[in-house]
Amino acid sequence: MTPSTGHILVVDDNPVNRRLLTRALYEQGYSAATANDGRSALALLRAAQSPPFDVVLLDILMPEQDGYQTLEAIKADEALRHLPVIMISAIDELASVIRCVELGATDYLPKPFNAALLRARIGASLAGKRLRDLELEYLEQVGYVTAAAATVEAGTFDHSSLDAVAARPDALGQLARVFQRMAQEVRAREARLEQQVHDLRIQIDQARQAKKVAEITDSAYFQRLRQQASQLRTMFEEGAEASPDTGADSQ
Repeated sequence: MTPSTGHILVVDDNPVNRRLLTRALYEQGYSAATANDGRSALALLRAAQSPPFDVVLLDILMPEQDGYQTLEAIKADEALRHLPVIMISAIDELASVIRCVELGATDYLPKPFNAALLRARIGASLAGKRLRDLELEYLEQVGYVTAAAATVEAGTFDHSSLDAVAARPDALGQLARVFQRMAQEVRAREARLEQQVHDLRIQIDQARQAKKVAEITDSAYFQRLRQQASQLRTMFEEGAEASPDTGADSQ
């Protein structure tokens, strides 16, 4: 959203006032939607809007649910409470202005409205909302980095999970890029360590097997078996050598 754009909700029970305000907003480069009472305004604000509303221009004197009640409902809603609300009314009393500010209104404009003052009020409200949106986005992406740290510890880190944060040109983006590199290095070290542990286990198993073989071959029982086998081999070889001569003598 650039400084000259914004989506504004105009809430006024008077159709003439709604037309005048929306015309002035269009001329100033804003887009606008309208509601003729507080309940309709809340329904629009709570619905999935594309684009979402950036500022609410809210009339005070309306039937059934007036501007004060609507403002209270907006500020009591966690999803809407940070939305700038500019109160517009023909009531020119300090007590009314104070009440609106106490209820959370961003600003106050008297009727009949002045186009230049309207532009200035909306511009200031949009600037404040942009700063708030940037703050929320920053905090959200800090949360991504924090969550990534937990996944590194759990061994489930996904390098691409921080790509959006790493694309930032600011300090948070630099932190995310450093974190990605560090996470890769940690994973590479873990892989090398796992391989080393695997190789060591193989060496230990081989050493254990060699030890068991040595224990068996060094035993007296094995030595006796070896000696007996050697004797049997000698007897067999001697018998094999004597066998041809015996056959010759018989002929």
